[in-house]
This record gives sequence, structure tokens and C-alpha cells, in this order.
Amino acid sequence: MTKVDLLIWNANSIATMNDAREIIRDGGWIAIHDGLIVQIGAGNDSQPEAKTVVDATGCLITPGLVNSHQHLYQNLTRSMKPNGVTGLTEWFWTYFPMWKELDEEAIRTSVRLGLFELALSGCTTATDHEYIHPFPFLMDAAIEEAVEVGMRLMAVRGSMTLGPEQGGVCLPGMAEGEEDVIADCIRLIEKWHDPKASAMVQVALGPSNLMSSTETVFTRSAEIAKKYGVRLHTHIADDPDETEYVLEHFGKTPLEVLEVLGWFTEATWCAHVVYPSDMEMQRLAESGVSVAHCPSATVIDGGLPGGPTPVRDLLNAGVNVGIGCDGATAGDHQSMWMETKTALLLSRLREGTVQAMTAMDALWLATRGSAKALGREGNIGQLSIRANADIAMWRMDGIAYAGSLVDDVTALLQGGPAQVWSSWVGGVPLVQEGNLVGVDVSAEVARHTKSAHRLQSFSQ
Repeated sequence: MTKVDLLIWNANSIATMNDAREIIRDGGWIAIHDGLIVQIGAGNDSQPEAKTVVDATGCLITPGLVNSHQHLYQNLTRSMKPNGVTGLTEWFWTYFPMWKELDEEAIRTSVRLGLFELALSGCTTATDHEYIHPFPFLMDAAIEEAVEVGMRLMAVRGSMTLGPEQGGVCLPGMAEGEEDVIADCIRLIEKWHDPKASAMVQVALGPSNLMSSTETVFTRSAEIAKKYGVRLHTHIADDPDETEYVLEHFGKTPLEVLEVLGWFTEATWCAHVVYPSDMEMQRLAESGVSVAHCPSATVIDGGLPGGPTPVRDLLNAGVNVGIGCDGATAGDHQSMWMETKTALLLSRLREGTVQAMTAMDALWLATRGSAKALGREGNIGQLSIRANADIAMWRMDGIAYAGSLVDDVTALLQGGPAQVWSSWVGGVPLVQEGNLVGVDVSAEVARHTKSAHRLQSFSQ
């Protein structure tokens, strides 16, 4: 019998996140070959021979976490919000003077640092929604860095096409020409998008929001997405400023406008959705639109009126929900573990009951929910035969979990803080025994700091 490439064995427990949410306890193991999971067994099952064997004693194994919404460049301006900023519009205008000075070095180093931080939190698939393009081929630079790091990436080619002279919420000179955006979207799809189940890079189209993007870029993006079989992404229903702006300009709510523009399809996933009505939640479910819930971003500035996102109501209505970190300027960190824990806590706070969300529910959002949002259900976000071997291994025998009387998944998300012990993407190690593989962290941070200081010098 041919040896498998990797055997991870003797785990405390394995949270498969299959349809039955099966937990394999007391000595479970996973065999990986050619980047795929080929066998999963319990302690007494016969194990295959392997070229590499990893001892998972004392560990919980989960699928690698899947980040469904992020702006990686924003770690260059993290934790610096001035006092007194209220509303989305003022928030944008605080940071736009810095972000419009992005250059290629800033993009490359921020993408790398963001992916490293995500990797240490157990993430194996990232999303980067880049809607500011001060230089050409920006998305190519981001994709190239993700390929080198070895993390799967959903590269969302975002845009702002509604300039301030047209009433858009951006600074002069920041809006792109619509024809340039459309041409670059097609170029990126044809160059980088891989439709295969094993894809490391996929491309989606993402006009930023209804306050900074023209109606036609939304409708044309939907047409291109349908033609090429790619996905659509945007921010929607996330702030009272947006609701007021859209009601004034369109006479409808943001979600109503998005449906009119042809975006209520199974190919669409939306960030935030803090303010859906009951009818809008029903329409989202019927249309197959997914939601990327970014918990920290809804509360870090004191909380949005009406927030946080009504995750339990969305789930009860039949809407698929995933987890995203949002930009590090909105959430000040890039930890999928923290966002998953925060989603758990905020849902319980909003509903006033522990039954609003279990730890397993929260892990489902961060794995299966996000995978479905990205159109990758079945090949990432679960540990099952023929799925990609994207795996996170968490040590559960340390101080943070001593005395725990519950299952490992509950202990992981109600306890902590946690950092992944080891992880693999397609069977290739990303983190090993708490350290990023092949990364000089001090050099990366120094490089990033230099770019961050340059951008921050443009702060008003």
C-alpha cells in the first residue's frame, strides 16, 4: 500500500464540521495525500503508513478557519481612531488621506503581515477586498504575496467609481473610471481565477458600497460574474449614514436597492448586514445570498445603533452566515479565533440567552458558513474525505483550559486566548508548534512599520 504524505494521529478530539457535526474523540486521526484528506479514523481504526507523522496528543483538530471579509491593507493604520469620530462617512474621511497614498510596497507588506496574523489564529483561507487602487496591478501584488505565503485567497477586486463631484463618499482623485474597473476585473479573472476545488486563488468582484460606487458598476459586475462564473461581494446595511444616504438618493433601503441591481443571487455574499428587516432577511434566504458577519467592527467604536448584526434571526430565516475579520482599522486585529469567540458572545448578548449560539454554532459559521459564502462548500471548511487538507490543530492541555469540564470546542471558544499550535493548507505546513514556517517575524514587522509610518504621516 502506498504511504500517505501525512498522518495526524492521537488527537483528543476532531471536530469534523461535516453535516452531522461529528466529533471523533480519544485518539482520532487524519490521513492526507496529494493535498486532500483521504482517511479519517478513530483510535482503534487501522492507520495507514505515512511519510510524515504528527502527534496530536492533547490537541483539538478543526478545519482551518475561513475568513469571509477583510481589507488587509488596513493593518497599516490600526488602533489610531481619533476621539469624536461618529458615523461611517466621517470614519472614511479620517482614513482616506492616508489610504490614498498606498504604494506597492505598502500593499505587499500589509498583505503578508495580515496573512501571518490570520494564520496564527487558525485561518487557512483569507479574503482581501481591495477597493482603493492608487496604482495599477494592485490586486496582482496582493495575490502574489498570498501565493508566496501559502494561504488560500479570495481576491475581491473592489472599486469606488462615484466621485465626490457626483455625491460619492470619497476624496477627490480616489474614484476610478468605470471602464478601467471593468477592464481590470476581466483581466484579473482571466489571469488569476482558478475554478477548481483545489484552487489557491479565486477572484470576485466587489464595488465598495452604494455611497461610493455607481449603479452601473454594480449591474455590470453582476453581468461579468454570471458570464465568468465568479462571485459578487459588497458592504451593505452596515451603518445609519448609509441608510440615510441611500434613502435620499434611491428612495429605498440599501438591501432593496441591491436586489433591484441584480445582486440577490447565490453568487453574492455581503459584509455586515446589521440592519435587515424581516422581509429583507426572507428575501436574502430565498435568493441564496450569504452574509459575512464581522463582530468586532460592529462594537469597537461603542456599538452601532441597532447592532450587532442579528445573526440568530438571519440563521432562523435560512440565511447562510460566515465570519470575517473586516479591516484591522475597523477591528484592530486580524484573528479569526477572536472574531469567532466575539460572534458567540455578541449573539448571546443580543438575544439574552446562552441558547442563542453554542460554541459549535460559532465554529460552524467560521468554517462551513464562510466556506459557503465564498462558494467553496465541500472543499474547504470541513474535515471529510476528498476535502482539501486545510487543518488547524489547537493545544488543549495548557493553563487556559485546565479544569475544563466541557467538550474541546466549547473550551476553545469560551476559554482562551488561543493561538493555533499547527496548521496545514492542502497538507503543506503553514504554522508548526506555534511558529510561522520559514518567516523572519522581526524583519517582517520592521518592514511593515516603515510603510505604516509613511502612510500615517499623511494623517490629518
